[in-house]
Amino acid sequence: MVELAARLRKYEDQLAQARELVHSDDPEMAAEARAEELRARHEIDAIEEALKPALLPRDPLHDRPAIVEIRAGTGGDEAALFAASLYRMYTRYCERHGWRVEPISLSDGALGGLKEVIFKVQGDGAYGRLRWESGVHRVQRVPVTESSGRIHTSAATVAVLPEAEEVDVTIEDKDIRIDVFRSSGPGGQSVNTTDSAVRITHIPTGIVVSQQDQKSQLQNKLKALEVLRARILDQRLAEQEAERSRMRRTQVGTGDRSAKIRTYNFPQNRVTDHRIGFTLHALDRTLDGDLDELIDHLMMADVEEQLSA
Repeated sequence: MVELAARLRKYEDQLAQARELVHSDDPEMAAEARAEELRARHEIDAIEEALKPALLPRDPLHDRPAIVEIRAGTGGDEAALFAASLYRMYTRYCERHGWRVEPISLSDGALGGLKEVIFKVQGDGAYGRLRWESGVHRVQRVPVTESSGRIHTSAATVAVLPEAEEVDVTIEDKDIRIDVFRSSGPGGQSVNTTDSAVRITHIPTGIVVSQQDQKSQLQNKLKALEVLRARILDQRLAEQEAERSRMRRTQVGTGDRSAKIRTYNFPQNRVTDHRIGFTLHALDRTLDGDLDELIDHLMMADVEEQLSA
């Protein structure tokens, strides 16, 4: 912030000097002063934009690992295919940032789609940037299962949770019920042979987490507790954020998981984020993991709201 403030003073001085010379009797000097005035104005605008987020306190959860949950919504097989596309989009985005992706659980759908996938992302700024992806994502396209060429609308839900440490969320033994059962589906020798799958119910909140992808009951229990802690922390954060956001103009950062946040329109090669009314005609790049422009606009919109609150 100090460096930005020093640069701001420097260009404000240059702007003042240029304005004094704009009305010079020497045409060449006046033209050069006008050009210098434009350059200084451009630099000042850029620095002021960079200063806005620096004026706010840093989110203590910004660099936490993120737990991302993607679930197919309305639309049957097409929704499961879209959920798989979103999973690929986020894994490609993580690759671009050098973040590590660790699958937690995965439930396959038909035609190569996904009913549900949960994964953890580790890296600098993982939760801070991915948190803006929580909500309902809608796709408009001609499904591979549609023979008449009609455009269908289907959806998938995304929830991005900050990984919770034990100091954030304490889970008492008396507050949980643990059930074990046999795993089902693909997964190797332990499937359908041992009671290795685990379902944990958090009685105070009613949150239920099932885990069966690991080989042993203990591993599944540890993974399930990790997801449970993240969901409890996320619920608390969403309630706090919703309370703070009641007077805000948009839904950016409200933590409302049921809100339709984005539409991916294939015929128009268009991606629209409904929270800020921002549209990109670059659907192919977006689905290939090029999300930074969208996320940068969302983060700046949140900064603007906080500064004006």
